[in-house]
Amino acid sequence: MRYGPIAPELFVENRRRFRELLPPRSLAIFNANDILPTNADGTLAFRQNNDLFYLSGVDQEDSILVICPDAALEKHREILFLKETSEHILVWEGYKLTKEQGREVAGIKTIMWLDAFPAVLAALMNEAESVYLNSNEHIRAVVEVETRDARFIRDMQRRYPLHQYRRAAPLLHQLRAIKSAEEIRLMRRAGEITGNAFRRVLGFVEPGVWEFEIEAEIVHEFMRSGSRGPAYGSIIGSGESATILHYVSNDRQCQAGDVLLLDFGAEYANYAADLSRSIPVSGTYSPRQRQVYEAVLRVFKFAKTQLVVGNEIEVYHKAVGEVMEQELVKLDLLNAGDVKNQDPDAPLYKKYFPHGTSHYLGLDVHDVGYKYRKFEAGMVYTNEPGIYIREEKLGIRLENDILITATGNEDLMANIPLELADIERLMKK
Repeated sequence: MRYGPIAPELFVENRRRFRELLPPRSLAIFNANDILPTNADGTLAFRQNNDLFYLSGVDQEDSILVICPDAALEKHREILFLKETSEHILVWEGYKLTKEQGREVAGIKTIMWLDAFPAVLAALMNEAESVYLNSNEHIRAVVEVETRDARFIRDMQRRYPLHQYRRAAPLLHQLRAIKSAEEIRLMRRAGEITGNAFRRVLGFVEPGVWEFEIEAEIVHEFMRSGSRGPAYGSIIGSGESATILHYVSNDRQCQAGDVLLLDFGAEYANYAADLSRSIPVSGTYSPRQRQVYEAVLRVFKFAKTQLVVGNEIEVYHKAVGEVMEQELVKLDLLNAGDVKNQDPDAPLYKKYFPHGTSHYLGLDVHDVGYKYRKFEAGMVYTNEPGIYIREEKLGIRLENDILITATGNEDLMANIPLELADIERLMKK
């Protein structure tokens, strides 16, 4: 792996917390993701199933984790199944985990080769009453390609129709929402790499450069720092493209006078960073660009004060929306009278700020977790207000990653330039 070693205690503790949520005589099974095809004999780079990684630390295809706390045989209470390597695999694909390496990574004593799984499964199903299987239950997920989990669920229900099947996803959503100290360490590193890429961009951008050239600078910095690459599709939008929320074509030439909206983040050890900045292509903001930037920055600073223990997402978004309304009135984009008489279910600020201010962050950039759970210490949220004025070809978004603590919060990206003066100064260098 490109990233440094992770203490197996992280995964041991994650499994312990998961086991505590299981009723007696439960069996839980987690599968690695498929290697996805492209065309002909091509494949995409492998990306592990985040729940399997969270519970085992294994970053390899064709892996299965079994958790059966009440199994009669102690060796069957935690089992990691790995793909047995061969000379052919070594020649064509490279090294795979040995059993001893699997023990070191996951902190699991019982490691078996994958071909032992059917017989062990049959034995454990004879003991189990409740069977926990996994699926993607993210609230915004659109799953059109059949996954390994989906095939496995169908096969299990066909072969063992009388067992009680339960959903593992809600349990993982509950656990993954609270980050441990080791997870925060990994997320800090993802943020550091992201910040270094941003500083690199500040010294690179000038009129005439292409958006994809900027993207290449970012990816270069990511990969030279031990990141696998971007945690999500990087948004490099200049001029009018900055007003498109999920603009990823990145194929426009930056023009003098444009503001360039950057939304990117490194992945490190499968954990995501998520940063947004809006910088002047010419190195200096125009008076109007400064005005809008400062408005977004004020909303950003207010929103940060609301990311505290006990608050909740609907109350939070309403409060941020009210501050944004005030800023949009000052910018002559909204009329104060119209705002006073608006439909509360269709606030006028949505024309210029159509997305939410925050989302969970972790192994997924839009991480799992119950949306309406009150904020708790250990949660990490993004803070990303923006104003998009299509008629002015101007879009500005500012985003940092915020860790909620027992006494307030901590900005995990506090060292990344955010103020106007700092950005202009660094671009002049």
